[in-house]
Amino acid sequence: VQLVESGGGLVQPGGSLRLSCVASGSVLSINRMGWYRQLPGTERELVATITSGGTTVYADSMKGRFTISRDNANYRVYLQMDRLKTEDTAVYYCWAETFGVKYDFWGQGTQVTVSS
Repeated sequence: VQLVESGGGLVQPGGSLRLSCVASGSVLSINRMGWYRQLPGTERELVATITSGGTTVYADSMKGRFTISRDNANYRVYLQMDRLKTEDTAVYYCWAETFGVKYDFWGQGTQVTVSS
């Protein structure tokens, strides 16, 4: 499974961005997809995940501001980020997990910078 993110960039505080991730390769093996992020000097942390059936999980700090969605027909997952804060500045990684034996796959990451 290969994952490619897009949509990162520079945005002012209070603004919005939409990240996209497209999967290729053994896509029929994918169950959950999602987003993680890594802030400077910290470990990678959960942002949100979504199953193939649409069940979502969010990190508490993102609830109400971030929305994850998925297009199963086109093997895509999205992250709509609203009311962005400077502390949301991070590299955002797309993630996928397979059915059965739960292998993890990661995208290369996309930088999101929230700054005035």
